[in-house]
Amino acid sequence: MIATDSTLDALLAPHPDADLARLRDRLVTEAAAADLLDVAHRTVDSPHGPLLVAATSAGIVRLAFAAEGHDAVLERLALAVSPRVLAAPARLDDAARQLDEYFAGHRRRFDVALDLRLAQGFRRRVLDHLREVPYGATATYTALATAAGSPRAVRAVGSACATNPIPIVVPCHRVVRTDGTIGQYLGGTETKRALLALEAA
Repeated sequence: MIATDSTLDALLAPHPDADLARLRDRLVTEAAAADLLDVAHRTVDSPHGPLLVAATSAGIVRLAFAAEGHDAVLERLALAVSPRVLAAPARLDDAARQLDEYFAGHRRRFDVALDLRLAQGFRRRVLDHLREVPYGATATYTALATAAGSPRAVRAVGSACATNPIPIVVPCHRVVRTDGTIGQYLGGTETKRALLALEAA
């Protein structure tokens, strides 16, 4: 088919939102069918601002607060996991629903597959132990260091929490200092305080 001026004008003309949505859905479907979609992502509204949720075929690989810069997070995922990153909201509907339920106070435990490839070695061991800290409870950095097999590695536990790729779902907000103060948090100390208050209610 030879493209005429009128054909080009039609292709370049602005499409209504419904057309764009259909085109995006078709792209997602065809990319998935051709095994070209390695990282799907969407944003989820929360009381703490929009959250970016990204997943591979293995499970959620990243959850990011707005303060981290969602575009920067996606760029790092493209480098660390795969450049085949695409907005595919429907693939993350279950994760979005569970996050909504958690923030509404109706969910105490997440039931989603996780892809923890972004954490290695000791940091990965810390994340595994974090998942054992129950809803409404807290653990100290010292206790986590001991559980992870390195009692003196308290600073390394703090680093593992600060670089946790899947906060909230892997609950690093439940880790506090030995003196009971809450310590730092990737989403901000106010967010950490609010999450602990939600779970204490």
